[in-house]
Order: sequence, then structure tokens, then C-alpha cells
Amino acid sequence: MVGVTLVQRAVHPALRPFVGDLTGWAYDGDPPELHRGLPSQYLTLVITLDEPLGIAWPDGSAGKYDASLSGLHSRAVHVGGSPSRAGVQLALTPAGSRALFGLPSGELAWQAVELDEFLGPSAHRLVDQLREADGWAERFDRIEQALLRRWSAPPSHAVRAEVGWAWRRLRETRGAVGVQELAAEVGWSRRHLTDRFTTEFGLAPKVAGRVLRFEQAVARLRQHPGIRLADLAAEVGYADQAHLTREWQAIAGCSPRQWIAEELPNVQDSELLMTAESGA
Repeated sequence: MVGVTLVQRAVHPALRPFVGDLTGWAYDGDPPELHRGLPSQYLTLVITLDEPLGIAWPDGSAGKYDASLSGLHSRAVHVGGSPSRAGVQLALTPAGSRALFGLPSGELAWQAVELDEFLGPSAHRLVDQLREADGWAERFDRIEQALLRRWSAPPSHAVRAEVGWAWRRLRETRGAVGVQELAAEVGWSRRHLTDRFTTEFGLAPKVAGRVLRFEQAVARLRQHPGIRLADLAAEVGYADQAHLTREWQAIAGCSPRQWIAEELPNVQDSELLMTAESGA
């Protein structure tokens, strides 16, 4: 079994509304032929430290990238088809898409875009700097500096209040609040909320709710891989185990048991290192 080292550091305080932890990974051998990039509440920024990384979408479109930003989606993408063994990954919030790249996350949904489309030639310089850096701390410093240069404060990049409220409510409830209830809370019709929400995020509110509940189930399985699926279904709000399995098949493209067998060994056979928190 090929092992993988994961390195994490909390991001600079100014970036925390927009970016999750900085994460680096390095396989000690050939990487898995296939890894499922599961949907979540975050956009994904990836910079490789060696070879371009392959990303294949459910519609059949595919590409290989040294540095890419991928939008929200509700079905798994396939990551692989590349000898790349190491890289840096960041989870961006939809607010981060606006604040750091100047556009709503809906414009990036269901696709990966080369980072140079946003950063121009400086994207290539950043890739080179990360590959030449002396260790993870320097790599994380470099990428933080690049993002801080991109940062600008709201309101110029703020999402409309009603849409932001609906997103927060879905996150807080892990998708358990219904679209009609959300619409009533913001004083809009269901159709108007759905249209505005989808334009902003690239997913309809009902679909986003499904993704958030699925994300919770994935996190629980990673923490407790031995949990009974019936218990997991009850914990995260599925009607029963059959409902959980149907949703997993629709979103991940496989059953929960298949995902556990194919993906969890890579997670379990890993070493997690925490670097010092950014204090800049």
C-alpha cells in the first residue's frame, strides 16, 4: 500500500473567511490510479509540485493542470491519470471566489480553470516558487502571500444579503432546511430564490443541501470507518440506509462500501503533520 504524507497549517487570519487550512500532500510511491474528488461546500485550488494533475468531470470533459481552480459540483470528479505525487491544495469558500478572484463561484461551477486565467504570468511564477521552495512552511508562506495580494475587502465583492443568508442557513443545518422555508425567511418566492442562488453558487439550493448532507456523511465515515451504515444514515438525516446508499451512488458514483474499500485505505495509511500556524 502506498503511503501519503499530509501537511496542514491554519491560513493567515485575514484569509480565514475565504480559505480553509493549507494542505500539502506527498505520496511515497506511485499515486493511486483513481481518486474521487467528492463534492463539498468548497471550491478547490490545487498546485502540483511535479507533474500536471488530471481531472475528469462527469460530462466527459477532462484536462491536466499544473495549477487549477475548480468550482462547486454535485457529482464526483475523477482525479488521476498522472504521475504527480505531490502538491498543495486549498479549500475556498464561495466568498473567497469573489474576494480573491473577483467573480461569483457560480461562474466556476462544474469546471476546472487554469490559475493563470486569474493571475496571469504570476501564476507560473508561483508554481515555480512552490516547486523550488525549501519545505512546506515556505510553500505555504508563498501561497499565502499571493492570496493576500489578491485580497480586497467587501462590499465590492459581497454576495447579496438574501442569497448569503440562504447559504449560511444551509451550511448551519447541513442541508436540513427546505427551499420553501429558506424562501420564506428571506421574503422571496421559491423560484426567485432558486434562480438567484443558482446564479451565485452554480448549484440550486436543494442540490446544495444534498451536497452538504453528503459532505457530513463523508466526514463521519473518515473519522469512524467502522460505523454501521444504518447508524450513519440516522445520524446525518437520511431516511434509512437505502436512502444513504442511493445518494452515495448518485453523488460519488459508487456505493458507500465500495468507497470505503477503494478510498479509505489511502486515508488511513497516511501520516498527518501540522506545521506552525501562520502568524503573519
